Amino acid sequence: MIRVEGYEKTYRETVAVRGLSFEVPAGSIVGLVGPNGAGKTTTLRALAGIIPPTRGRLSVAGHDIVQDPIAAKSRLAFIPDDPQLFDVLTVWEHLDFTASVYRVPAFEAEAERLLTQFELTEKRDTIAQELSRGMRQKVAICCAYLHQPEAILFDEPLTGLDPRGIRTLKESIRERAAAGAAVMISSHLLDLIDDLCSHLLLMHRGLCLFQGTIAEAKGKLAELGADASLEDVFFQLTEQQT
Repeated sequence: MIRVEGYEKTYRETVAVRGLSFEVPAGSIVGLVGPNGAGKTTTLRALAGIIPPTRGRLSVAGHDIVQDPIAAKSRLAFIPDDPQLFDVLTVWEHLDFTASVYRVPAFEAEAERLLTQFELTEKRDTIAQELSRGMRQKVAICCAYLHQPEAILFDEPLTGLDPRGIRTLKESIRERAAAGAAVMISSHLLDLIDDLCSHLLLMHRGLCLFQGTIAEAKGKLAELGADASLEDVFFQLTEQQT
């Protein structure tokens, strides 16, 4: 579903990502982790078609994000760490606008369901600039889900959410994956990755240090013991590179 082959991104003299290759099959949830500056957000933004790759190929549902951007973007959703909303549009107007962009017919029933799921029904006529940070995040998620994307990219998705919102988001991610979506989550919250993800992609200084199942990541470092946490694995692997 999501495929990255030999992806590299350079900014003048700086190499942000080096020779990255991986796949996210339909129905899987992959955690993208690494220290600040590892290249995580750069990779997600490239997959979303926001920044072009310097080298390599990135595709979604078989569509190259550079060669066939409209087809690729129509099948994905990207939720950045800072929700990008229009301050003067209401919550419902955001959903209406999203439906028109993605050509979602008769979107109203699904939009109502999403508003109910994320407890936004009472805010449907509120403009974005009057919403709290957490509510803005929920609106961005609802808009992302509206066209039933086959690939979903999250960058620090829990920012601003209260405990109920966090639980709802986790449930929704599991539901989307169970329905066949390929999901990538970039987060510094390793407990979230351990809880939601079956697979892990660990980056450091633009390089991939590990990719595989979380169980394989823990087994890779047997010296940490059977009770090793994902946090233990993260620090062990990244500190080996310093």
